[in-house]
Amino acid sequence: MKHKPVVATLLLLAPLTACGSAQAGDGSTVTVTVGYQSRTINTVTAGTLLRSLGYFEKQLNSLHDGHTYKVDWQDYATGAPITAQMTAGKIDIGSMGDFPLLINAARGKQLGKPTRLVSVTGYNLRGGLNTIVTSPDSELASLADLRGKKVSTSVGSAADGTLVRALQRAGIDPDKGIEKLNQQPAVGASALTSGSTDALSQFVAWPGLLTYQGKAKALYDGAELNLPTFHGVTAREDFAKQRPAVLDAFLKAQAEATDYLDDHPVAAAESVAKATGLPAEVVYLYNGAHGIATFDPAIKPQLVSALKQDVSVLKAAKLTGDIDVDSFVDDQYVKKALGAGYAQRLAAAPAAAASEVWPKGASATRSFKTPAELLAYVAAHKDGIRAAYVPDATTGTLWFADKAVWVADGGRLLPFVAPETARAYVSAHSGARIVTYADALERAS
Repeated sequence: MKHKPVVATLLLLAPLTACGSAQAGDGSTVTVTVGYQSRTINTVTAGTLLRSLGYFEKQLNSLHDGHTYKVDWQDYATGAPITAQMTAGKIDIGSMGDFPLLINAARGKQLGKPTRLVSVTGYNLRGGLNTIVTSPDSELASLADLRGKKVSTSVGSAADGTLVRALQRAGIDPDKGIEKLNQQPAVGASALTSGSTDALSQFVAWPGLLTYQGKAKALYDGAELNLPTFHGVTAREDFAKQRPAVLDAFLKAQAEATDYLDDHPVAAAESVAKATGLPAEVVYLYNGAHGIATFDPAIKPQLVSALKQDVSVLKAAKLTGDIDVDSFVDDQYVKKALGAGYAQRLAAAPAAAASEVWPKGASATRSFKTPAELLAYVAAHKDGIRAAYVPDATTGTLWFADKAVWVADGGRLLPFVAPETARAYVSAHSGARIVTYADALERAS
């Protein structure tokens, strides 16, 4: 189906007495304001990638309802300012992580500006989107080593939730057992690099970026919690009711962007990299064919259940009170937008874990059945590898092959994201031992 192009022009925000930002200029012009996080790359199907593809504008242009639609894309570093703008009536649709989504729900209800979770962007059923990292030369080797240390995170974020839960499981009081620094991701990354903090707990794509750059190494894989984490799309309730066709257009466009990412993972990674300045290799780690994030607009029951469990963490931190998750989650809009295909998406499972190599100059990656097969290929093409990825042997979390902790167990070569999980495997398997990446390559060749 062909669509006429639309120019995405920024207009001044309408007064708060209007329908949020969805009315400006004369009666025939409607500006829709979308808040997104360009560098939080598992929201790309509702933000960075969607914007670059122009699918939302095309969907709006196809409405032919007498209005001229224009989209104001507003980029933020975290979900908090998006929530502030939504409750002020200045953003219509926003995307953010699960913990910020709950704060979004709480603030909306508190201020009489209710919001609704209308779709999901990227998710990981085990929690692998969040990682705790330390500096490359750090002697910290386990969560227990964090006792009494400085740890940077963004309070109220999913990464903070991972930190709290991981510390609790390690027998450390998350309030008194560490010195928590509440910092924006970029500030925390700088603090880790400068040595002013001992560890950093953050969400996609910061841990992968810092590790790729050689500025960090993984200490704890969030997937060890085995609790789902996700990002989603929230809309103001009044906007959804007053502009249902616009929200429908957005969700259809999001589904199109999701299909594009699934069908063209390398091209999508390159596109997001160009828009954000992130290395494409890091984007692919999370958003690739077997990446840490799985993209699907469907609101899966497992994710709603996890959201309910997250409430207790926010309440303990005194960031929210009780939250009625069931009233916040509203799947009627995405069900309508996706029609008969919704049931299939709802039942879909993440792709099976696999090892992948991205050869230099290639427009597609190569998959391997085992990490050892990948290592053999890398050893034979050392100068022709752009990136190599392997799934953690216990959690399935994808990681850079040259940054993984490798274990030799007889003839098997097994990768792990964090040293603690590698040591746990070695302890449970007689004869297994940790080896260097160079040794693993030599053994595989």
